Amino acid sequence: MDKIVNLIKLSVGTETVEDLALWQATKRAQAPDGLPRHVTRMWPKREAEIIAGGSIYWVIKGVIQCRQTVLRLDEVIGSDGIRRCAIVSDPKLVRVAGSLKRPFQGWRYLQPADAPPDLPKGRENEDPLPIELNKALAEIGVL
Repeated sequence: MDKIVNLIKLSVGTETVEDLALWQATKRAQAPDGLPRHVTRMWPKREAEIIAGGSIYWVIKGVIQCRQTVLRLDEVIGSDGIRRCAIVSDPKLVRVAGSLKRPFQGWRYLQPADAPPDLPKGRENEDPLPIELNKALAEIGVL
C-alpha cells in the first residue's frame, strides 16, 4: 500500500462547515467536471502520497472541523500565465473531532497520525465546541 499524507488548509472567509459547502457549490469553486477544487500557487511535491487516499483538512475559525478526500491535482493556468495547482476533492465534507490550529499561510502537509479522527456515526452534525472552551480543554490536556 502506498504511503499516505494529508493536506491542511485554512478556509478563509467561512464561519461554518455549511459556509464551506455553500462556497464549494458555486461554479467558481468547481473544476470543469463540477467537483469542488481549491486553487493554490504551490504544487505539492508529495502528489502521489496525497492522491493515494489523503484528505484536505479544513481549518475554520481556528479549529480543524472537517476533511475531504483528495481525488486529484489539476494544472490550472491563470490569466496571468502562471501555473497553479487545483486540489480537486470529493464533495462530501466529513466532520472531524475539533482540533485547534493556529493560523498559517498556504497549505501544509498533515501526517495521518496527527490528523483528528472523523466524528463517530450519529455525531456528524454536532456543532464544534466554542473556541474558548476548546482552547481551555487543550490547555489542560483533554483535547
